[in-house]
Amino acid sequence: MPEADGAFPVVAIGASAGGLDACRKLLRALPAASGMAFVLVQHLDPNHESLLVDLLAGDTAMTVQQAADGMPIAPEHLYVIPPGRYLSIGGGRQHLSPPPVRPGVRLPFDHLLLSLAADYGTRAVCVVLSGTGADGSLGLAAVRERHGLVIVQDPEEAAYDGMPRSAILTGAVDLVLPIAKIPEALAGYRRRMPQTGMRAASDAPTQEQASLAAIVELLRTKTGHDFTLYKPGTLQRRIERRMGMAGRAIGDAAGYLDLLRREKDELDLLAADLLINVTSFFRDATVFDVLAKQIIPELVRSRSADQQLRIWVAGCSTGEETYSLVMLFREAIAAANLHIKLQVFASDLDSDAVAIAREGLYPPTIAAEVSPARLARFFVREDRGYRVSAELRAAVVFTVQDVLADPPFSRLDFISCRNLLIYLRPEAQARIISLFHFALREGGILLLGSSETIGGADSHFEVISKPARLYRHVGRAQPGEFSVLMAPGLGARTLARAGSGQLPSREAVLADLCRRLVIETYAPAAVLVSPPGGTFEVTGPEALSVTDVAQRLSVLAGRRLRYEQESPCQARARQREAGREAWQIDLAVGWFEAIAAGELDRVSDATRHFTGEEPLTMENYFSLFPKLLQPLRPGAEKA
Repeated sequence: MPEADGAFPVVAIGASAGGLDACRKLLRALPAASGMAFVLVQHLDPNHESLLVDLLAGDTAMTVQQAADGMPIAPEHLYVIPPGRYLSIGGGRQHLSPPPVRPGVRLPFDHLLLSLAADYGTRAVCVVLSGTGADGSLGLAAVRERHGLVIVQDPEEAAYDGMPRSAILTGAVDLVLPIAKIPEALAGYRRRMPQTGMRAASDAPTQEQASLAAIVELLRTKTGHDFTLYKPGTLQRRIERRMGMAGRAIGDAAGYLDLLRREKDELDLLAADLLINVTSFFRDATVFDVLAKQIIPELVRSRSADQQLRIWVAGCSTGEETYSLVMLFREAIAAANLHIKLQVFASDLDSDAVAIAREGLYPPTIAAEVSPARLARFFVREDRGYRVSAELRAAVVFTVQDVLADPPFSRLDFISCRNLLIYLRPEAQARIISLFHFALREGGILLLGSSETIGGADSHFEVISKPARLYRHVGRAQPGEFSVLMAPGLGARTLARAGSGQLPSREAVLADLCRRLVIETYAPAAVLVSPPGGTFEVTGPEALSVTDVAQRLSVLAGRRLRYEQESPCQARARQREAGREAWQIDLAVGWFEAIAAGELDRVSDATRHFTGEEPLTMENYFSLFPKLLQPLRPGAEKA
């Protein structure tokens, strides 16, 4: 990172169609001396000379220059990307490179943002203006991860809203503003900059430390998210960031605590900011090369047709890494010409991130990360991007889980937990590694992030690849080691509701863990339904959520009910073509989803519309369930 004596923010501006006019308006609204440097990435025709420098020079008092290789970054300058080049920043200087040779979507703004986040951290600012496509949606997440600022032009104001809306959908945007208000937000961030992230947690005054601890406790009791075991420095930087966004002075932790007690929306925003979600498809290509060529084929060959491969992705975020792993396993199983059941569990503390993963819809920019062959095989192209195929989605059970508080999965062949441990205290890291030791079969594989290690667990894991952070589980968990699963806080979230402030006893935690392990190992799949719109509970070897069961049943049926899209004539024609059993399964899927949403009346009307007959009765609906759940039982070839 550049030296502190040049500690000014660098604002990366991304735009395409309609972006020139938006950029000119922004430049005119900026103060004469902003104390910031600006870099503009405008999508340009690579075969024509750019006139942007001349066009923009009259709209600002800053020096406007076309970026050049090796040129240093200086405040009060606007640098414009040249045509047909990629621009990155490293060591406080600009670096030009040719675009990737691989055909497909070009993402020069993402390329810049990734380097800017790595080089400038909290001083990196991303501004997304009018444009088509989704360039910037990947890179802005990196800016957010490094505690920078992300601003998006209000899509209602933008001439073309593709880039702004795609950015907003990432969930990593701090502010959505009309252009007229963006300069004020930049100036406010600049004023806070000298204090942001510059003070170590141990230097904070005792009163401020007490306020920060009270904030963490408030989050635990009101949101159910326990950040007690997160590193103090990580917590303080994230909390200070939200304090600044809320207009509070960085040192006024007590005042911010009062604000959190009064305003639930701000409390939810802080919780979301602390739940760090940064991921992408095939992130760290060298690691995935090792997995594809060595680790996964070996795991597949070690299984016979009647055995499962059980995978757990802990901290799955929005699902990109999970689906990346499933693609590799599916390819290896097909290459070995084996019929092996793949069972993948993916969990995360952030329910919003899990919802995105379950939806399985990603922006067009993933074409830069996923090969054309894999896009064709594992995705379906839609208007808003790429949706994972039914084959890919059916292999995964996504669930909300706190790895530090909830019982783990067991009898696993492979665990991936990347870039979670780095945010946790050493004692929490050790606890999680012990959990993985308990959860893995002998010979199972553990994958960690590039900055993470197994710590002092050398006796339980042997190194396969130190650069890739791949480890093999050796030996079995001993009875005395079982106590780690009953450490304070483990199982607390499943037994104590948010807001109660009461932690369960050691005996209750142990009982809950044992119950889960017995059910997971021996019980058949079961669904408890209390209509209408009552409580659901799903038990069995896959620990499915309601949403997952509905999704799996939909995959089994081969389609979803489309009440609004089909006329009665079309529905009856499809019924005749598919046969009565097929549309009964369709109806059962729809009933299941509607009961979960408490919308039985809608389904009753829709059933009559769909079939031209009386609605499927609740009695008939439940009579179909044994048939529908059969593929979810252990040993079934296909789900």
